[in-house]
Amino acid sequence: MSEVKQMKKILLAYSGGLDTSCILTWLKEKYQVPIVAYLADVGQEEDFDKVIEKAHKTGAEKCIIDDLKADFAQNFIFPSIKANAVYELVYLMGTSLARPCIAKGMVEAALREGCDTIAHGATGKGNDQVRFELAIKSLAPQLNVIAPWREWEFQGRSDLFAYAEKHGIPLPVTKDKPYSIDANLMHISYEGGILEDPWAEAPEDIYMWTTNPEEAPDKPEFVEIEFAAGCPVAINGEKLEPAKLVAKANEIAAAHGVGRIDLVENRYIGIKSRGVYETPGVTILMQAHQAVESLTLDKEVAHLKASLIGKIAELTYNGYWFAPETKLLHNLIEESQATVSGIAKLKLYKGHSMVVARKSEQSLYSEKMTSFENMSSFNPADSGGFINISGLRLSTWSMKNGSIKKSLQPKA
Repeated sequence: MSEVKQMKKILLAYSGGLDTSCILTWLKEKYQVPIVAYLADVGQEEDFDKVIEKAHKTGAEKCIIDDLKADFAQNFIFPSIKANAVYELVYLMGTSLARPCIAKGMVEAALREGCDTIAHGATGKGNDQVRFELAIKSLAPQLNVIAPWREWEFQGRSDLFAYAEKHGIPLPVTKDKPYSIDANLMHISYEGGILEDPWAEAPEDIYMWTTNPEEAPDKPEFVEIEFAAGCPVAINGEKLEPAKLVAKANEIAAAHGVGRIDLVENRYIGIKSRGVYETPGVTILMQAHQAVESLTLDKEVAHLKASLIGKIAELTYNGYWFAPETKLLHNLIEESQATVSGIAKLKLYKGHSMVVARKSEQSLYSEKMTSFENMSSFNPADSGGFINISGLRLSTWSMKNGSIKKSLQPKA
């Protein structure tokens, strides 16, 4: 249980959903101090006027709507694209990236509003409690933290439904469809309900963003994405600000059913969790970025950078965005992106996206050198010496140990 002393004012990370609606009322009853409801606008489509109205009705002294879309795109999504960061091979981390962005906004708002405590609605079994609190410790360790899911008597969302009904709190979900939904500029995630059974296919009506691939257009669409120093800057020749560019990529890719994933992931605290995600825009932005990198990065730089993907993704997923080791890795990635400028063309069709072309003025690719028809710029005879030097240690090992002869001898 959190130890909060001489608390004067609480800032609550508020969404207006089931958990935080109940938490606001619970905090008011338990602590008897003013509460500021804080909602970060990270690109979710929401009726903010209704959220403000609901927050006040539920007991908030003030409700802040903080527009973080530009910050989220420029300083969180784009660095992750530059790093090609993917957790456990498939998850693009839309929630993992949004949490440090929101936490930074919460800390700034708490200090601005004179709050000495931050409360959040992350569950005691999830990753978000770690992400929020590690960010707060990194940015403003003097602030107290309240995590109701680790303190109150409620055991699950069924208890919250009963509490909400008792206190007259209107809810956006029902007992028949109790999905936990997290939406932002980058993705929509779904957990809970039928999805807790990993053998149960997610019902089609769960998807709020992407077209069913089976019902997507029968004609493919081609899209060109331009990069400058590793950042996407234009789609089909149209220059766009970061948040608008991500939104445009979402619109194009979602229409073709691109960006759906269904996975069982390993939470930081050791629990496996099943999640369903829609990440249409960043799916194609990441593919396009990798295509431009394939032309412009030196081989050894590319291989070194690829070896860091898992570590960067792990640090991001686990909540260490503001940790010194994460900053160090991002600085290294940033250095690698100086020449990553160019255009990639993708083909989108019924849930699939594929790079079909790429070009760059910084390209290290030489058609003349690569061609089987032209040997003038490369002497094939040089390969013999290269092979001999590269294989010297292998020949030495084999002669000393007779490994091949031994392996070919018949067993007794």
